[in-house]
Amino acid sequence: MKISAPPPDKAFLLWDGACGFCRWCVRWVEARDLSGAIHALPYQESPSPPMTDALRTACAKAVHLLLPGGEMRSAGRAVLGTLSLLGWRKTAATLSLPPLVWMVEALYRLAAKNRSLLGRFFSAREEDSSVS
Repeated sequence: MKISAPPPDKAFLLWDGACGFCRWCVRWVEARDLSGAIHALPYQESPSPPMTDALRTACAKAVHLLLPGGEMRSAGRAVLGTLSLLGWRKTAATLSLPPLVWMVEALYRLAAKNRSLLGRFFSAREEDSSVS
């Protein structure tokens, strides 16, 4: 489903719709977004605005979080922003401080580099849990 513009009162989470690991992560977020603060959409389906050619290129490499006030976060900082919106504000704030945020970004890069392997692993876990 395409939308004409990002919901003004929600954060807009742009993720790679072709990535199995990203899909698993978004399902995890959606299951915990009890307040409906986040609108997750594959960047490939994102309307313009907010999508631009530069943002499309950036989204192919990392998740992006557009906050209602217009602030854009990417990669590990987008993950921390998402955790904050899910109610883990203190944890996200603590992890946003140097040197912890550098570790978050390094872990994000490691996961992003290996997302096809992670996607296969988490897809297999989902299939195993749906069988039982």
